[in-house]
Amino acid sequence: MSHSTYNKQWSDAQSALMDLLQQEMPPEPPKPERDRLAAFQLLATMYIKYIQIFRRLEQSYDQIVHPQKRRVLRHVLDGVMGRILELKHEMVNLEFSEYHYFDDVLSDLKLTPNDVEIPIPKYFINEKMDVLKEREKLLGQILAKAGPQEKDDMKEDIKMSLDDAIRLIQIHERARQGRLRAKFMKEIREQEERERNAQGRGAPTLDPDVAAVRIQKIWKGFAQRRRTKKEREEEMIFIGMAPPPPAGTKNTAQAMSVKIESQRRLTQRNNEEQYQQALITIKDKIQETEGPDIKETMMDQIRQWFIECRDATGKFPDYPDEDDGGSASIFKQKTPEELEAEMKEKEEGGGKKKDKKDKKKKKDKKDKKDKKGKKGKKGKGGDDEEEEEGWKMAPSNFVEAVNEGTESYKGVWQNRDEKENFSQKHDAELIKEEKRKEVEEEIRLQVDELMRTELKNLKAAVDRDKGKKKGKKSGKKKKKKGKKSGKKGKKKKKDKDLTPDRTIESLYEELVMKGIIVRCPNVKLSDYEGEYSYLGTTLRQANIEPMPSLSDVRRLVTEFGILPLGSPAVHEKAPLTKSIILTGPRGTGKKMLLHAICNETGANLFDLTPTNIQGLYPGKEGLKMLIHLVFKVGRALQPSVLYIGDCERMFKKKIPKGDPSDPKRLKKELPKQIKGIKGEDRLLLVGTSRCPFDGDMKPLMTTYQRIILIPRPDYASRHLIWRKLIMKNNGVITNHLDISSLAKVTDGYTPGHMATAIQQKRAKAAQGDDEEGGGKDKKGKKGKKKGGKKKKKK
Repeated sequence: MSHSTYNKQWSDAQSALMDLLQQEMPPEPPKPERDRLAAFQLLATMYIKYIQIFRRLEQSYDQIVHPQKRRVLRHVLDGVMGRILELKHEMVNLEFSEYHYFDDVLSDLKLTPNDVEIPIPKYFINEKMDVLKEREKLLGQILAKAGPQEKDDMKEDIKMSLDDAIRLIQIHERARQGRLRAKFMKEIREQEERERNAQGRGAPTLDPDVAAVRIQKIWKGFAQRRRTKKEREEEMIFIGMAPPPPAGTKNTAQAMSVKIESQRRLTQRNNEEQYQQALITIKDKIQETEGPDIKETMMDQIRQWFIECRDATGKFPDYPDEDDGGSASIFKQKTPEELEAEMKEKEEGGGKKKDKKDKKKKKDKKDKKDKKGKKGKKGKGGDDEEEEEGWKMAPSNFVEAVNEGTESYKGVWQNRDEKENFSQKHDAELIKEEKRKEVEEEIRLQVDELMRTELKNLKAAVDRDKGKKKGKKSGKKKKKKGKKSGKKGKKKKKDKDLTPDRTIESLYEELVMKGIIVRCPNVKLSDYEGEYSYLGTTLRQANIEPMPSLSDVRRLVTEFGILPLGSPAVHEKAPLTKSIILTGPRGTGKKMLLHAICNETGANLFDLTPTNIQGLYPGKEGLKMLIHLVFKVGRALQPSVLYIGDCERMFKKKIPKGDPSDPKRLKKELPKQIKGIKGEDRLLLVGTSRCPFDGDMKPLMTTYQRIILIPRPDYASRHLIWRKLIMKNNGVITNHLDISSLAKVTDGYTPGHMATAIQQKRAKAAQGDDEEGGGKDKKGKKGKKKGGKKKKKK
């Protein structure tokens, strides 16, 4: 698509966002909502609208090539992303469940589930592609240095002698020859049958015109059936009831679209490089051409201020400190007369302020007593204020950011004429406006130093005449302030660094060599297939708690894992999720989701499963070193994911005596470190478990904030997974294959079981043919032997 298309998409998203902001920032605070269902409907509607805006903004940010537009877009995109996560946590706190169902809201808004699928921003990976490539290269070099890894036990057990191999080849060759002979014999029999039938009927005698008409009828009927079949297939593909045909040539529309998108990203990079270069050149040019004039003007203004204050108050003013803004704060003040009036008020109103403070203290004490009295009445059951309060939406950390980005869009880009900027490169005038402010700030710092010295000299000259010396007193006071600030700094304690002399690269290499940092398989979240649950709200209205679908699981992993880890701005301000646990039967895709989190965010994977760290860093000191290395490297190379498999074993009351892995080893130290994770630390603990109920619930729930239940797939998800798996393994879906019945009879299967069944089907079929062929040969031989014995008896 063109530049104008994505600009139009951005404009549509911003207009929808302005409507939402009016609802988010009403002129008067909204009244509390007493009806929980109405509160959820409000949250769900806002949540879905924000997701629609997010989808448009994400695509626009990925494809718009103008560097200055992308900065505004990024600010709004992160704000919308964070607001989605805030609304999600609001719904979780309101419904006490991680899973929510919006089918009734989607029906009211005339939307499909695909319209509200949360996309994963591509900038998570694209903007740090070079860093990820370097890290992958380093990981490959370390693994190559370590040598070949130990093979699985199952692969080592598969051994075959030379005789067994020859016998297996012979069996397969005999079966092939038998099938070939059977095919030839069948063709011979059919040919002989046709010849006999032709001899019995005799030579055909048919009029040529009649024969031509028959041929035409047959051909027209065949051609019409073929057209009808093709139209039916196209219609079924269009309505989503049949899979699309496999990708053919490279010149398809989809292939061209992907190629154009990648070309636009290259244009983005080139425009960004030119923009960064322009920032330097334009700033240097402003400093050269306008810098001296700006400096001279500032000094004249400040000198004029000295004179005006001297004339108005009879003395020179104190120069503002850097913390107060320096000379910039001077021009915020109005006039010297107003300054003099304020100083008089300060001198005269000192006593009045003390009286006001005393009155205020008394009033605050009275208010506290009244509040305590009210609380006591609540306990006695006198008031029902809790029922009257109802539900209120929590204040947002992102609405202000979204509003700032929207105001920036309206002020700069909404009505800007860009007919001359066809290539969508940077705008030099906007850069000049920004850099002129930066140059003014830098020059102001230089001017402040000069003018402080000049003011000091003026005061010294005046004091010399009057015999006053006030400069020393003020200097002593400042020194005392410095001492106080120094005492405050000593109170902060820093964690002891156990490896102060080592680089992050050496620590990274050590963890890779020990097998703690592992390489993830290339899995995307889109590979985790699952259908949407269309009856969730209906079942809840009937007081039946619906089972979440795999689509709901995918959404939760995106919200709790991928979106916060991928964006530093979102992770810092959004509701913090430090740890999640993925629970479900074997084969439901827990590890696949873990690998998807790492791949979608470019995160390092630290495997802290007890069996993986068995024998590594023994003892208490070794355990401290292990935790220190993991969190130091994880913070330095964030985002990072810490993984613990079968995490319930850490919290079991009784561990088998013969278990050498010591699963309780991290039970005390790891939760302490997880509590210390802050908003700027993009670290996430992910545990997997098939039976979390085997562990002690209290410590398990305190360690893991969010529980994501992964159920066995329902009928709709099984139907989708069977189709995808058959096509992925080069199978062909025709009308002769009843996918609906297959999905029905495989109730209770997990996606892992289904994938195993597909992969092993061809091998089992081939093995079955060989066994049948071998059996027939043996039976034939036995028959001959029996026949030979009978002849001998005769």
